[in-house]
Amino acid sequence: METSTEKKIAALTHLSTFSQYIIPFGNYIFPILIWSSKKDKSDFIDFNGKQVINFQLSILIYTLVLAMIALPIFIVSFFNIIPLNTIINDTDTVLNNFNLESINGILIVGIIAFLLIIGLKIAEFLLIIYAAVKSSNGERYNYPLTISFIK
Repeated sequence: METSTEKKIAALTHLSTFSQYIIPFGNYIFPILIWSSKKDKSDFIDFNGKQVINFQLSILIYTLVLAMIALPIFIVSFFNIIPLNTIINDTDTVLNNFNLESINGILIVGIIAFLLIIGLKIAEFLLIIYAAVKSSNGERYNYPLTISFIK
């Protein structure tokens, strides 16, 4: 049975990942600080801290892989659709040369990868809230599709 303090600290560990919207890498720094300072005192806090860190690292890897797919595709497709000399010489021509007929299958893959990044960030936001609620109720929650870096 977890104490009220353990439940609050576990929930705070999950919610501390939202600091990423204010401080760069705050989603790693603050959970690690909270987890490392309290992990020896409670198995419940230790479990939740590991879950948070593993989930954030997994999200980072998934986002980087999708970005490595989407970004080169967008760059190459952009320069295939609109020639470089057109971009340098006349900015109004950029909009005139763009047409939907020049969109090919590989660009659709890039668009899907970009949409998956957006969906991943929305899912991350919602799953963090869900995990915080579960931990504040004293339940152990395992994030889905999480790679176990810390066991």
